[in-house]
Amino acid sequence: MTSSYSTDIVIFGGGIAGLWMLNCLRNQGYQAILLETDKLGSGQTLASQGIIHGGLKYALNGALGGTANIISDMPARWRSCLAGEAEIDLRGCRVLSEHYYMWSNSGFRSKLKTFLGSKSLSGRVTALGKQDYPDFFKAATVEGTLYKLPDFVVDTNSLLNLLVEKQRDWIFQVSPGSYRFERNESGLIKAISFNDKDNQFTIEAQKFIFSAGKGNQQLIDDANLAKPRSQLRPLNMVYVKGRDLPPVFVHCIGDSFSLTPKLTITSHSDADGEMVWYLGGEIAESGVGKDSKTQLYSARKLLTTSFPWINFEETEFHCFAVDRAEANVNNNYRPEDAYFIEESNVLVAWPTKLTLTPNLADKITKHFISSGVIPSGTAREQGLIGVLEAAEIATSRWD
Repeated sequence: MTSSYSTDIVIFGGGIAGLWMLNCLRNQGYQAILLETDKLGSGQTLASQGIIHGGLKYALNGALGGTANIISDMPARWRSCLAGEAEIDLRGCRVLSEHYYMWSNSGFRSKLKTFLGSKSLSGRVTALGKQDYPDFFKAATVEGTLYKLPDFVVDTNSLLNLLVEKQRDWIFQVSPGSYRFERNESGLIKAISFNDKDNQFTIEAQKFIFSAGKGNQQLIDDANLAKPRSQLRPLNMVYVKGRDLPPVFVHCIGDSFSLTPKLTITSHSDADGEMVWYLGGEIAESGVGKDSKTQLYSARKLLTTSFPWINFEETEFHCFAVDRAEANVNNNYRPEDAYFIEESNVLVAWPTKLTLTPNLADKITKHFISSGVIPSGTAREQGLIGVLEAAEIATSRWD
């Protein structure tokens, strides 16, 4: 006998984007559940550096437009949530650094100073005097200039756990390939069916959201959708472990204005309390296709050159590959905003950047309201708690 359940919204993908959407929808009265085929946060979420930024680094090619304008309000939006004053109460989420910094060497100082002093950036960037430098840069043995940005860094583990705990009863583990999408007479997807030897049941919903990062393309294929397409931007991320490393949160600017800083560093602690430097930026992009030995050599050389006052002899270097998933909407160019595409009752969604997650939720909830998708109040989802297993939470690579 096949059992039948219903809910308003089914979300696929248990990263920050899917969990944020689950919290927003349930807070607005929708019945919603989330399905994950792996551990929660195991994809892009825990590979993120956790930087909540306002797009300034995207203005380094000379114009504050496009991406930078779209996300300029995001730090304030996130800070409101962290203070418990916005749509999701994030009080209790750990903030690793209240500020983010940008470091340029002396040879690039004049051009960068002129650019950052432009009218369009007035009030957003502060050049610091050496007396105001964080301890790490006070010890610098090379000339440079340090700027303070309105950005900050959250602990993605803390954020992940907080979003999960708020909706724990409605987050479930499912096996890849254990379900199929069912269409009605009009060709719209209206249900998913599970059919294994011990469990046969269907879940009906008003709408389905695919927010599974890299997994979106497989879901698109499984649902036989024609319009949405995903694209991947690979990275070769590096992390460095050492008990004597100081905490650092900085973009290091290279020899020319670029969309990507040559090095972006955030600092974390592993499960044993050892300091971890996590390296992104151009080093991660240019490292794609390199073997581990070559990538780690490049990273060590870059750090030694950038911070000659730090001894890296007693540190461990590691790297791993990760794919950033985005909407393919403009001939493989990088999207400038969070994005979703709807087809056959399914919204395929990509936040594009962690910092744009609230914007993605705004877009989807506004779309639901404008298209008449309202909380039903009659969903039969309670029984799923005994039918599907709870999803587990992933841990960081360095743990």
